[in-house]
Amino acid sequence: MASRKTQQYSVVASSTLAFTVCFAIWMMFAVIGIPIKKQLGLNETEFGLLAATPVLTGSLIRLPLGMWTDKFGGRIVFFLLMLSTVVPIWLISYATEFWHFLLLGLFVGLAGGSFSVGIAYCARWFDKKNQGFAMGIFGAGNSGAAVTKFVAPALVVAFGWQMVPQVYAAGMLVTAILFWTFSYTDPSHVGGKSVSVKAQLMALKDPKVWKYCQYYSIVFGGYVALSLWMTKYYITEYGFDIKIAALLAACFSLPGGVLRAIGGWLSDKHGAHPVTWWVMLVSWVCLFFLSYPQTDLVIKTATGDLKLHIGLNATVFTILMFVMGIAWAVGKASVFKYISDEYSHNIGVISGIVGLVGGLGGFLLPIMFGALVDLTGIRSSVFMLLWGVTTVSLVWMYWTEIVPRRQAAAPTATRPVAA
Repeated sequence: MASRKTQQYSVVASSTLAFTVCFAIWMMFAVIGIPIKKQLGLNETEFGLLAATPVLTGSLIRLPLGMWTDKFGGRIVFFLLMLSTVVPIWLISYATEFWHFLLLGLFVGLAGGSFSVGIAYCARWFDKKNQGFAMGIFGAGNSGAAVTKFVAPALVVAFGWQMVPQVYAAGMLVTAILFWTFSYTDPSHVGGKSVSVKAQLMALKDPKVWKYCQYYSIVFGGYVALSLWMTKYYITEYGFDIKIAALLAACFSLPGGVLRAIGGWLSDKHGAHPVTWWVMLVSWVCLFFLSYPQTDLVIKTATGDLKLHIGLNATVFTILMFVMGIAWAVGKASVFKYISDEYSHNIGVISGIVGLVGGLGGFLLPIMFGALVDLTGIRSSVFMLLWGVTTVSLVWMYWTEIVPRRQAAAPTATRPVAA
């Protein structure tokens, strides 16, 4: 029988591997969607819908998965969830019509729901002071978005896009078997007091839950949306081929996933609030510069026209995306530190709610990106939208967290002494 510490490390390692594979599969339309778009003659909005469809079911399923994790335990729920996606993933290689991809994408999207299972499963194996770090390590599985950008383009170029879902289906099956082999069940995490769905959903009345949903809609929803969108953005904005575009897009996706463990450590050490505040502020600044469109300016002077070009080149753009990827990696962990601190008794449900809303952001944003580009013709309008969402988060955090803290810390006014 393995020691408790060995079981803890094995659970986190196997869960992180499983989540990485699930996330890579969840994001595969970010790459194979590009040749499919060309094959089917899709516009930008339709491409956004194609890329985002798996995110829809992966988001909606998070709440019930969180409930089932609280009730049945994370190990069995995670294992069955992975097995349920193998056949739909494989069938994508045989799809020929737009509705085929949308329908199968809905089933493949179930893989994205693995987050609310794994985050609660891993957290329960650790004490409260180490939960942020454990959840951060698990959350590093978001780097699956970068894995797809390394693996899928090579398969597309060498064998055609149809090979990607076939390889991913086999990978999911192998991963499910490995997860079951190296994970453990703790009886104290399973069953317990039966809580009705109605009682679990009472958490929706808590305004703090909705605030954390707003935070997560940018650090996770925005991360998912840009992970789906950036490969195509590099192709259309800067003219790179699919392999170079995917590699540059990974400069955002990779730190956005791998460094989540650092966010957990920082949140354990400094607290969720200050870490999340700085994440939002850094994101706000990066998005401000990313929002500026490529502009040619003509200034009339006494000696003739002075022509200026204002816009980000590919290098500066990638650096800003890299910085924002780091910030969002930290923010994804710090938001869940709020949850583990304040809702340790029903972390599965709360993480399911927050993950659901954040995931819905990842579904809606790519569609809105496509609609904005079709409407305005300005590719950087996608960052303008994200800048606005981040502004809402900053204002909300300021009035509900910073102002009350300052008021509580202010010294009580001294009363005048009676004569």
